[in-house]
Amino acid sequence: MQNHVEFSILKNAIDYAAENSPFYKKIFSENNINTDKITSMEDFQKLPFSDKYDLRDAYPLGLQAVPDEDVVRIHSSSGTTGNPVIIPYTREDVEDWATMFARCYEFAGVTKRDRIQITPGYGLWTAGIGFQAGCEKLGAMAIPIGPGNTEKQIQMMIDLKSTVLCSTSSYALLLAEEIVNRGLKDKIALKRGIIGSERWGEKMRQRISDGLGIDLFDIYGLTEVYGPGIAIDCEKHEGMHYWNDYMYFEIIDPKTGEVLPDGEFGELVITTLRKTAAPLIRYRTHDLTRIIPNRCSCGREYPMIDRISGRTDDMIKVKGVNIYPSQIEEVLNYVDGTSSEYQVIIERIDGKDRMTLKVETIKDADKQRVMEEVLQMFKSKIGIRIHCVCVNIGELPRSEKKTRRIFDYRD
Repeated sequence: MQNHVEFSILKNAIDYAAENSPFYKKIFSENNINTDKITSMEDFQKLPFSDKYDLRDAYPLGLQAVPDEDVVRIHSSSGTTGNPVIIPYTREDVEDWATMFARCYEFAGVTKRDRIQITPGYGLWTAGIGFQAGCEKLGAMAIPIGPGNTEKQIQMMIDLKSTVLCSTSSYALLLAEEIVNRGLKDKIALKRGIIGSERWGEKMRQRISDGLGIDLFDIYGLTEVYGPGIAIDCEKHEGMHYWNDYMYFEIIDPKTGEVLPDGEFGELVITTLRKTAAPLIRYRTHDLTRIIPNRCSCGREYPMIDRISGRTDDMIKVKGVNIYPSQIEEVLNYVDGTSSEYQVIIERIDGKDRMTLKVETIKDADKQRVMEEVLQMFKSKIGIRIHCVCVNIGELPRSEKKTRRIFDYRD
């Protein structure tokens, strides 16, 4: 199996967490778990999950499994819906993360000769500093410009002849549109884009690729597990390779918690194998994907997961039907004349759900036809009737970070 890991490696990770992490000492104690009796993969799969809600309860440093003098850095989630999750790092953790990130760049075909423009944010967020550390570990030139200031971004891109763009998909699209609108495409030297932080559909991918004239690579990660750089797709684009020498991946049924066979879609669960400051055992990411059962045609041995198709907490229920953003993007893929950008507004009117889908249309598209096809396709593919409003390209908001697309105004 592609996802095989020696049980002894997992057992070492469990024992380390049980001996050093106050967070896992508490979990194992509350569940009457004697880690000495965990002797098989079947035993491992009976261990309780942890998730971001548990980690928030450990605020501020309840996850720390090493003495203060061994902690060299902390990072944090945004904490927009509660306490932030604070993750401490030892020097070894930081070095391991940089090694994984450098590996990501190599899998994307980046070399020491490249000039890497890094647009994600710095600070408590893991993104900017992760991209930079991996770049420096590889030995390429880092251009750590950070987020925003599109004028400066384009100027640096042209003047410094950046060859690699690191960004969210939303900001990559904004840059692509600006460069095309200003007629600057022949002045940039970009060859590759390494895109992470949010899921993105096929139309968005194509618009960025065409606008900037670059090959795009999905990079994956999350603050709780180092940060971005724990998986990336290679030049074959058959899935995202992940580093099974640092992490163990499982796919579970998000409702039952049952471990699913390789190839089946479900929720990704991660166990860290070497992380010392804040180890994680069976951490529920809420990201939906699958472990790809076959080896990539590139010949590399690292296993793969599929692109992230959504999150369990991204789901919205309208008129009794569960809807994921990926389904909306699939509908738009079937309709000619639509852009990648959309916005969903959900309201409760006279006791009934009303969903309005705002869709950008390309220049000269017949908005009436597009609207009718979107309505028909939505009813056919998803099963409910909605309202559709077609607007011109550029009318919906663009973001330098992640783009918010769902607005639910129901009580």
